[in-house]
Amino acid sequence: MLRRYFSPFLPLILVWLLLIISDFRSISLVNGIAQLLLFTFVVCIPAWQTGRISYVDIGWPLGVALIGFITLLMADGYTGRKLIISAAYLFIGLRMGIMALIMWQQGHLNKELPRYEYQKGRWERAGKTNVKLAAQVEVLIQGLANASFLAIPAFLIAHNQSPTVSPLEIVAIGLWIGAFVLETVADWQKRRFLLDMKAKGLKRQVCTVGLWRYSRHPNYFAEWLVWTALVIGALPSWRALFQQINIVIWILLGCTLLFVSRLFYITLVYHTGAVPAEFYSAQKRPDYKAYQEQTNRFFPGPVKK
Repeated sequence: MLRRYFSPFLPLILVWLLLIISDFRSISLVNGIAQLLLFTFVVCIPAWQTGRISYVDIGWPLGVALIGFITLLMADGYTGRKLIISAAYLFIGLRMGIMALIMWQQGHLNKELPRYEYQKGRWERAGKTNVKLAAQVEVLIQGLANASFLAIPAFLIAHNQSPTVSPLEIVAIGLWIGAFVLETVADWQKRRFLLDMKAKGLKRQVCTVGLWRYSRHPNYFAEWLVWTALVIGALPSWRALFQQINIVIWILLGCTLLFVSRLFYITLVYHTGAVPAEFYSAQKRPDYKAYQEQTNRFFPGPVKK
């Protein structure tokens, strides 16, 4: 019975142990303990007291920033490369974390966010009747993700001692910057659309302007690109480890690194992203079904007739 609750922990713990037995023992131990403490006080305790898991929107990005901070302090690679990847993680985490703290201060977390209400429906369908236990598992999954999969690009890049910049790293930096520009533009277009509709007194309208004409979730697509860029940027550093560690561990690290991109795709589309959002949008907005039929869900593409 308990296995259905705790089985998602297994791959995350295995990846964390993979980091422990590789060249990242000390930094992975510190990061794992720090993530546990952060999630305990910022997410787990509030979730237990209130029954709402939306606090994970504060804990997860702050945990990403924590990876950047720990990498900056503990990694022993080339200084320039270490500074860049630490700054990237700090920017990603603090940007989202500060926004979540503002939402919390304004009272938006006083009720469960829709995507987490949707998740509770999944628990019910899966036979998880102990809601409090399921909630704790759900939030700790994201904490373990910070301790395992999501830390790998940072640790690999910051461990690389070569002062030579790889062309692949330059491509990754350009893609990372472009992805943030794309996400910023998508968010700005959505806000502009909502303000225009409010000024006109129109409700329950579907945003089909700008990037939203070619993807139903261009902001999620851009967020996926951000992490895919980090994976690409980590490939030269992973390759540099070939003669430094056991070949089996080296292969496993490479496979796990590549899976980070896939993990974000699954999360942003199915877990807490597009699917939960569209479940409610289709109920609230009469024209949303037509929008779904004409526009790609995730990857941008031409409008379908």
